[in-house]
Amino acid sequence: MNWLAHTLLSEPTVDFQLGNLLADLVRGEDRILMSADFQRGAACHKAIDAFTDSHPVVRRGRARVGAEYRRFSGVLIDVFYDYLLANQWQHYSSQPLQEFVQGFYAGARVTTLPLPPDARMTLDRIVRFDLLASYRELAGVEHALRRISTYLEKRWRRPFSLQDSVPLLSAEEAGFAADFAEFFPQLQAHVAEWMEKEAAGN
Repeated sequence: MNWLAHTLLSEPTVDFQLGNLLADLVRGEDRILMSADFQRGAACHKAIDAFTDSHPVVRRGRARVGAEYRRFSGVLIDVFYDYLLANQWQHYSSQPLQEFVQGFYAGARVTTLPLPPDARMTLDRIVRFDLLASYRELAGVEHALRRISTYLEKRWRRPFSLQDSVPLLSAEEAGFAADFAEFFPQLQAHVAEWMEKEAAGN
């Protein structure tokens, strides 16, 4: 799952949401400096990713991704699922999408957590450009995949154009939407169970 889903699948505290959102950017000694809620949010992020990556419905969806993008099918589906979540938001949250993201942004703007520079820069960009709500449009999906491509280019020193997969994803939207409608309620239930176990100290 991507940014919007991780933020939604959180306890309603900004530290927990930030941990769930930024877990991949705050690791090791940096994470030790974070609040207990942030660290629990980061642990929730890990539980979400493990459940998603191993789920048969998600694996089925990867088969819809063409051979050109097969290696990054998990990344493409993560981002496209945020698009589906944004457009079916009323089925998964009683709070309107814009109200939810603006509430999160308000808390994120005033956080005093000692975030490392990369995480702080990412968070500032998310808030400034309203990136969580941008997933309502395919342009937001394209922007996210272009950003990921830039990261991959710097890491592997060769060109990537994951954003070019958007027409393929859009053409298969009905199938992905059916997968998402089956999968996401199961993920919500899994996260709720995980939180209960965490609260009970298990």
